Amino acid sequence: MAGVTARLEFRVTPAHKARIERAAELAGEPVTVFARAAAEERAERILREHEATTTVPAGFFDDLIEALDAPAQASPALAAAAARSRETVVRD
Repeated sequence: MAGVTARLEFRVTPAHKARIERAAELAGEPVTVFARAAAEERAERILREHEATTTVPAGFFDDLIEALDAPAQASPALAAAAARSRETVVRD
């Protein structure tokens, strides 16, 4: 693999080592390839989950909750669109 020069090393219990080796064997992969792929997949999943989280200041969040809890206000444009829809859409 071109460009693969950085190293990671970690220790595991003998039982975990045997489990990883068995899984790699079943996958038909060398242990290093199996372990690297598993670590890369988990890292990708965690990073994707982290990036999907939006963090906002507490004041913004409080304002948002207050706005969502407030009574709904009719929008004239939405009311007009709903009226047009009732005139145009035929329901069986």
